[in-house]
Amino acid sequence: MESKRVYLKNTLARLLDNCRNMKELKPIHAQIIASPFLLTTDRYYLISRLIFFCTVSNSGSLSYADSVFRFISNPSLFAYNAMIRAHASKNSDPASCQALVLYKRLLLDGFTPDFITLPFVLKECVKRANGGFSGQSIHSHVFKFGFHCDVIVQNSLISLYSGCGLMDRAVQVFDEMSHRDIVSWNSMIVGYLRNKQLDFAMDLFTKMTETKNIITWNSMITGFVQCGKGKEALDLFHEMQISSDDKIIPDKITMANVITACASLGAIDHGEWVHGFLKRSKIECDTVIATALVDMYGKCGRVDKAFQVFKEIERKDVLAWTSMISIFTLHGNAKRVFELFKDMETAGVKPNHATFTSLLSVCAHSGLVEKGHWVFNAMKSLYSLDPQAQHYACFVDLLGRAGLFNEAEGLIRSMPMEPDVFVWGALLGGCQIHRNFELGEKVAKHLISLQPLNHAFYVNLCDIYGKAGKFDDAKRVRAVMNSKGISKEAPGLSMIEIDGVVHEFSARGSAEVVLQEIKPLLAALSCLNSFLISFDAIAVEAALLFSLKLRIMLLNLLRCYPMLVLYMVIFNRPNVRLHFQDSD
Repeated sequence: MESKRVYLKNTLARLLDNCRNMKELKPIHAQIIASPFLLTTDRYYLISRLIFFCTVSNSGSLSYADSVFRFISNPSLFAYNAMIRAHASKNSDPASCQALVLYKRLLLDGFTPDFITLPFVLKECVKRANGGFSGQSIHSHVFKFGFHCDVIVQNSLISLYSGCGLMDRAVQVFDEMSHRDIVSWNSMIVGYLRNKQLDFAMDLFTKMTETKNIITWNSMITGFVQCGKGKEALDLFHEMQISSDDKIIPDKITMANVITACASLGAIDHGEWVHGFLKRSKIECDTVIATALVDMYGKCGRVDKAFQVFKEIERKDVLAWTSMISIFTLHGNAKRVFELFKDMETAGVKPNHATFTSLLSVCAHSGLVEKGHWVFNAMKSLYSLDPQAQHYACFVDLLGRAGLFNEAEGLIRSMPMEPDVFVWGALLGGCQIHRNFELGEKVAKHLISLQPLNHAFYVNLCDIYGKAGKFDDAKRVRAVMNSKGISKEAPGLSMIEIDGVVHEFSARGSAEVVLQEIKPLLAALSCLNSFLISFDAIAVEAALLFSLKLRIMLLNLLRCYPMLVLYMVIFNRPNVRLHFQDSD
């Protein structure tokens, strides 16, 4: 009898280990419950293994595991850990705290958490609104149960505090570690990047005593890309390539972020080199990387190349379709946008919120009022997608550009959420186009009340007063700005790629420029037909040089004027400078 029991227990354990899906698991579960030969301890052991499969396997079911776990009178620590791990790793509702509930139950049942329990409980705390407070409570348990020197638990504490924005506490844990592994360094670097502390991240990256791995490099490159530092991200990528460690090989994550950096800079030469590198290195150009290439080529003005890459994607998902649609939207090709949208529907791919943002945007910039109405209504009626704030902003922009202010105001009043600055800003833009000064003044004042330190809204209000002839009111607004110390924080930037090198011009650049240093740049610019990315409404002064014998008309460029003067000196060309007072 005993040998039969042991044989059955081992057989069922092997079946659980080799189980591939829930269909195979349920008969095994039935055997565990119904077999008269198994002891209670055997059943608890096998049920724990069953729960582990449900929570860890890609073909498992957390809801099934929850149901089974609920009826266990004496769960093992192994079962508790499996359930806590599953709930902590799940992208659940932030209001849910099932992992913490299970942890409290574990303590009440008299168990002592181990080095597996605590990291996942700390991971759960990061997702909570009061995660820092909950995490500090768990931190006290780390000391209570003697895991304050365990490197895995300490790494989890670093991730907790950095994820909750408490970098001083993360630094304290890091400094107190007697032994740091590569995960410790990576966790600190990711924490700094997550909290936009790029200088600290770079400093720690430079000081690393552990050998950098691909995760370290990817974290740095990704962090700089997400913070809008594409040039620095490309510099890091080049540094990674020339590093002495032959084990550091770029992977898909590296390439996707490098391509994104190229797109943000308009660095088409870099982008094409990266595309060639992908082919040479035989890194699989999956849908994610191909979609990034589509985005890069489109933003660099190579729509034909973007569409070629798009057509070569074997399995086009909603992101790929939406990316190509957004490129046609960016270039104002409404006809191709809706042709592609029809192809997307034919392919059986359901559009998402981002797709409709592009559709509404191209309608707004192409004056397609009726089409815009259809798109906005189709979101809910045909695709069961509730319009979000950005969709209302695009639709208000469409109505404002068309001069339909009553309808635009009615739409704003009907919004199920509070209108944000983008919605009101879209209405303000329409008011400025159609010189509706009365409504524009009202909207601009409301925007200032929403964001009293945003210089752009004050400038818009001054512009409205100036065009309406209310110069005293404009002067008063300027005085308010000066008294509050409100000014533009980030200067406008222009970037251009020459011979594979991205050059950056600042709207606040010093007028003390050495002519000999910029002559080679300007000489290259004069014969270059490259794509120029401009930010913050800075005129494409370099691109205008391509039209020979034409007078350059410079609009709203007080701060870029010194650079223009240098252009004129070198090329001996006249200019007309129309000056509209700026905010600085």
